[in-house]
Amino acid sequence: MTPIQLEHTAALLADMLTFKQPADAVLSAYFREHKKLGRQDRHEIAETAFAALRHYQKIAAVLRRPHAQSRKAALAALVLGRSVNIGKIQDLLDEEEAEFLSHLKARKAEFSDGLHTAAELPEWLIAQLQTHYNDEEILAFGRSVNQAAPLDLRVNTLKNKRDKVLAALQAEEPSAEATPFSPWGIRLKNKIALNKHELFLDGSVEVQDEGSQLLALLVGAKRGEIVVDFCAGAGGKTLAIGAQMANKGRIYAFDIAGKRLANLKPRMTRAGLTNIDPERISSEHDSRIARLTGKADRVLVDAPCSGLGTLRRNPDLKYRQSPETVSNLLEQQHSILTAAAKLVKPQGRLVYATCSILPEENEHQVERFLAENPEFELIDSSELLAAAKVDLNTGKYLRMDSAVHHTDGFFAAVLQRK
Repeated sequence: MTPIQLEHTAALLADMLTFKQPADAVLSAYFREHKKLGRQDRHEIAETAFAALRHYQKIAAVLRRPHAQSRKAALAALVLGRSVNIGKIQDLLDEEEAEFLSHLKARKAEFSDGLHTAAELPEWLIAQLQTHYNDEEILAFGRSVNQAAPLDLRVNTLKNKRDKVLAALQAEEPSAEATPFSPWGIRLKNKIALNKHELFLDGSVEVQDEGSQLLALLVGAKRGEIVVDFCAGAGGKTLAIGAQMANKGRIYAFDIAGKRLANLKPRMTRAGLTNIDPERISSEHDSRIARLTGKADRVLVDAPCSGLGTLRRNPDLKYRQSPETVSNLLEQQHSILTAAAKLVKPQGRLVYATCSILPEENEHQVERFLAENPEFELIDSSELLAAAKVDLNTGKYLRMDSAVHHTDGFFAAVLQRK
């Protein structure tokens, strides 16, 4: 790392480590303000900043208010997160900083003794997890989500075939491989400049985690059906469902965020999909939803959640969530699921999903819903996946675990109206 790169990383971390905004938004805004930074500079700055997020528990154990001492936080990230030898960065250090890093290195054994520093999870989250998991399981979870995620792609079957796309990508990136569970997925260990790639521009591939691709399989949409994606966001799952339906039938993509839905429109065009109707709603109780009451063959509720299954990509989330925010989400999830269920026709399917690993957001929500809505029954997810020739059995619920399945943490339950 050069002195200029270190200076920029420290300036970035002074903002990022306040956790007032999502880290990726802070990073994008910083690079927009500093357009003259080259590709290598951006890489070094971003990697070091995210290393600071991934090792924040250790950094905070030795630095009071790390955002106010952001240069030291950046140096600590180089040593702890990027395994840089102190001798290699000696030219960057003054006497006090050299002493600080030596002291940091001396405490490495101590870090492995404390669960929050070993698992790199804040104490509020450890306390919440300890009501369901033992310390060994929490440590395994913390370590699994503290690795950077690979790049998962979904092949758009309307435009191309996985074997053909995989062969083309392997010619450029030998680490490319088929995902083990999703029949449409390709995994790249090393990221490529995808937004300029021919396979992306022609709609052959979309970025989508393998766990998210499996949700589309559980929805099981067929040609000619009416499908509702109740919390569509930017539409990753909507696009997968559209391809599954071979562009026939109708998908209503609802979301409260107009800006996110606006991002879906160019993606639809690129994917060659014309059967999607994106519509902004004010809430789950919007009167415009009522016209679909009892008419939908399939409804997907990918509910707003803590996002704690996505910490590989969003390591700052665990510092921007709290017991209070999770508690608020629980009521929102219940309200959305109850409202979405009204759209499902007899024998229709309702899929509830989150990218959380907290049972409060997952199994507990489904159990509460079934107790309040006896006209619905639970369908075994593993049987549905087996019927789709997917060799994955996580029980009646889909539970994707970063440590076991190398995807984001996902949960899904499939319900059917009797």
